[in-house]
Amino acid sequence: MLCKIDKKFYPVIEYYNEFSSRVKKSGLSAPFKLALERNDSQVYRFEAEVYKDGVHNIENSTFAERIIKSLLWIVGGYKLYINAPYKLFEKIAKIFSENGKRAFDVKFMEKIYEKPFSIEYREANNLPEANESGVSIGGHYNGCRIGFDAGGSDRKVCAAINGNVVYSEETVWHPKLNSDYRYHYDGIYDSIKKAASYLPRVDCIGVSSAGIYVNNRAMAASLFIKVPEDDFDKHIKDVYINIAERFGAKTEVANDGDVAALAGALELNDNRVLGIAMGTSQAGGYIDGSGNIKGWLNELAFVPADMQKDGAIDEWSGDKGCGVKYFSQDAVIKLAEFAEIRLNEKLSPHDKLKYIQDNFDKNSKIPKIFEDIGVYFGNAILYYALFYDIKYVLLLGRVSGGAGGNIIKSVAEEVLGEYGSNIKIILPDESNRRVGQAIAAASLPDIN
Repeated sequence: MLCKIDKKFYPVIEYYNEFSSRVKKSGLSAPFKLALERNDSQVYRFEAEVYKDGVHNIENSTFAERIIKSLLWIVGGYKLYINAPYKLFEKIAKIFSENGKRAFDVKFMEKIYEKPFSIEYREANNLPEANESGVSIGGHYNGCRIGFDAGGSDRKVCAAINGNVVYSEETVWHPKLNSDYRYHYDGIYDSIKKAASYLPRVDCIGVSSAGIYVNNRAMAASLFIKVPEDDFDKHIKDVYINIAERFGAKTEVANDGDVAALAGALELNDNRVLGIAMGTSQAGGYIDGSGNIKGWLNELAFVPADMQKDGAIDEWSGDKGCGVKYFSQDAVIKLAEFAEIRLNEKLSPHDKLKYIQDNFDKNSKIPKIFEDIGVYFGNAILYYALFYDIKYVLLLGRVSGGAGGNIIKSVAEEVLGEYGSNIKIILPDESNRRVGQAIAAASLPDIN
């Protein structure tokens, strides 16, 4: 299925399939085997085929670079072992270096794992074996709980007593535009304080927040991108821990994508759920077949979605064609501009999205925006399925609200159907789309 507005869109899964088919038919193939190591000596393995050395070297490096880029942001890791044609290995080692084309990715992995990033050639029989483990998450309802969901355009909070929600609220805010750490701290505290006023006590606070969190500490988060590094380290890194201490409550902080997946697993009473939240950015999370999270990064905003030469550029990483520009409010705004829909430049991105959604029935071009995102989405799911074992995809976030979300779902299902995929897309009702993650976040801490 083709896009109606972004007519040059070239899905990564289509590129992957076409490249793999050409390699197989050529009779000139060679193994391409990867082992990606992350914290606690966990290892993810991936295998494909490429051309042997001296044959289509540029195509080889493009394919390998996109796969490795995807793995870094889906799984995460700081040490990559490669068994592949040696010239391709050398090319990749240059690309993923501190002075290479993917320096942003390398430095980010070093920051997250607090270790130098390295790439090492290995013979096939000497690659590390896969070593994956999972951690149980959420599903606790006893006691007086607060759930907080920090999004890029609004923050949501709920209060619950033994699983019954007694209060919920959404508040518009603009964290990505504010450099003063007090703006962030005060906003989070204000929401949680209001929720606490509806409870006889606060036993625990569960938090769903965009970014990467280790031991409830913010290691990296685009929400706080404007906060100076020194203030981030002093005041933001432990913001959720410090606020919970003010209420004498236990806290558990999880990436908003993981909480989106948890919300879906709880609602479906099933597993193998990939949760995707389309909001200010794109968040991802995954609940595996055992009902656990795997400790992967799931930062789908940085995963390639489009191979066209003129793909949209992500301002943070400098890369093009990545998810943040295809599955967020930025995608809606981008497509509106392509469709020559006039938007007031004085409006914030949040208000531009709201304007488009509010005028859905007043402009015949607007439904086509969400049809294109549906095409993007269906193809992206097929690509994600190379790395995740998916039974359900749960769609959350402000972009999926209203009639546009129904279009995204139906068009994406058509794309999946064309490929014979049986993956099911779940779009919760409007109230769950709004506060579902906050409710799931409330279930994170185990206070038994």
